Amino acid sequence: MQKIHMIAICGTGMGSLAGLLKEKGYDVSGSDDNIYPPMSDQLKALGIPIKIGFKKENIENPDFVIVGNACSKNHVEVLETQARGLQMMSMPEAIEKLLIQDRFPIVIAGTHGKTTTSSLMAWLLERCGQNPGFLIGGVPKNFNKPCQLGSGNYFVLEGDEYDSAFFDKEAKFLHYHPQTLVLNPVEFDHADIYRDLEHVMSAFAKLISKMSPQATILACGDSENVKRLISQAPCKVITYGLKEEQNLHPQNLIFEKETTFDLIQNGKNLGRIRSPLLGRHNVSNLLGIMGAALDLGISFSDIQKAVTEFLGIKRRQEVLGVFKGITLIDDFAHHPTAVTETLLAIQNRYPQNKIWAVFEPRSNTTRRKVFQKDFVTSFEPADEIIFAAPYMPEKIPEAERLEPEELIKDILASGKKASFIPSVDLIVEKISQEAREGDVICFMSNGGFGGIYHKTIQKLSNSQASLSA
Repeated sequence: MQKIHMIAICGTGMGSLAGLLKEKGYDVSGSDDNIYPPMSDQLKALGIPIKIGFKKENIENPDFVIVGNACSKNHVEVLETQARGLQMMSMPEAIEKLLIQDRFPIVIAGTHGKTTTSSLMAWLLERCGQNPGFLIGGVPKNFNKPCQLGSGNYFVLEGDEYDSAFFDKEAKFLHYHPQTLVLNPVEFDHADIYRDLEHVMSAFAKLISKMSPQATILACGDSENVKRLISQAPCKVITYGLKEEQNLHPQNLIFEKETTFDLIQNGKNLGRIRSPLLGRHNVSNLLGIMGAALDLGISFSDIQKAVTEFLGIKRRQEVLGVFKGITLIDDFAHHPTAVTETLLAIQNRYPQNKIWAVFEPRSNTTRRKVFQKDFVTSFEPADEIIFAAPYMPEKIPEAERLEPEELIKDILASGKKASFIPSVDLIVEKISQEAREGDVICFMSNGGFGGIYHKTIQKLSNSQASLSA
């Protein structure tokens, strides 16, 4: 049995990979200095030992070492690994060499919708009896876990364009060699590693150039950047999108308590689709995976059933509950386009309600000025906007930092109600004092947001209890 040591094992992706490798028969151990539930509990339940703290003694006698993306070249365990001449892999390289070599990789890529689309694809295959493997950067509620080894031929991967490790600066998805690629809209993101849009596009162009002639790309033809990318594709391309010119598109689209539409494939009406997912972006996500499933030979009736039964993903328009008549929603949106589409979906779901958007600039890109102007208009569907303090601004060079006070001035000038409230506790206080029954509050962050979700629930619940007393 080969031994694997994983440096920074408690990251979401690394922990999930550890579980899959353990299930596949490897002897897995790891180390981390930031060990906390739920990942620590998950690894313990799997029988994977974790050494607390990073030190060279942790590198005992592994056959190879997997290095998390957070590790630098001067990391003590990295230096020990190199000094001993041990084989070192990035996480995506380990997925490539240890997990998917004998599988049919289905890769979901693009700037937006990767987690939702990957989860949809995995559930559709599961529901149709394929027992797929998957590794997703979120938790699909149908599985209640982010990964599965599976015994079937297919393996679904969320294909991230972020780089793989300090010694492997290629985009993660270049390791995955998709046989089916679902390519969602592509825009500029990850300003910490990409110079501009063309730099981002070059990574996707390289992915497409490496596609096998026998492979298939499901491409969002509504995206001009995707249209540019697929013009040089060496394999079959099927387009999808909301516009009628795409190979797959919707007709008679209705947003009510659920989304319904007719699925049109090359001019033929295949039948009616019902989905609990809301928003135009989620219709696009649905089209991509349904097109992939049809191309793989899955029947339309099976697709219909799976889509109807999809429960969504944690932290993607996830309703946390209704407290004191106020609906609280948690969402991962951080890119301006994702913010707009999420708020439009919520607006469609709650057309008569006041919508609050509470945003934490947390990602490497949203903490920068890159989207300073875009954010002025991206919150348009909300009735009231609150910006929290950017997360750890000291990590961003001062000249490059987002300026939330200036941003709020520009939003106010556009006629919207908006405020910059740096403190999470003060945001919670404002919500508890000013939100009214029927209001909908959407928290947006790609991280923990200082525990704002639990704090707001607790504050409103206590308020409700005091009103009842």
